[in-house]
Amino acid sequence: MIVRIWRGRIPRAKLDEYVAYMEETGLREYVATPGNQGARMLSQDQGEEVEVAMLTFWESWDAIRAFAGEELDRAVYYDRDREFLTRLDERVEHFEVLREARPGPAAA
Repeated sequence: MIVRIWRGRIPRAKLDEYVAYMEETGLREYVATPGNQGARMLSQDQGEEVEVAMLTFWESWDAIRAFAGEELDRAVYYDRDREFLTRLDERVEHFEVLREARPGPAAA
């Protein structure tokens, strides 16, 4: 599994509207792409702004390529992003998942 991480900043007052917009665009497109294994949208309070991060989970580099194109490290933006974002990073990060642990039933 590969995790793709994108970050941006938006004014605090636009957070709810931006989340709704991303539900209609980015989040919907991520999970509709074959090979996507889920997405998480995170936020961190930065005072007047909120930093948002998108973590998307992919089964392969080819699946990411189907979403992002040949330049895998290039960020994907949508039509109205400039209305919200005060920072538009051109690059994203990728991490390969080496191990995963999940909580399970308690040992008897």
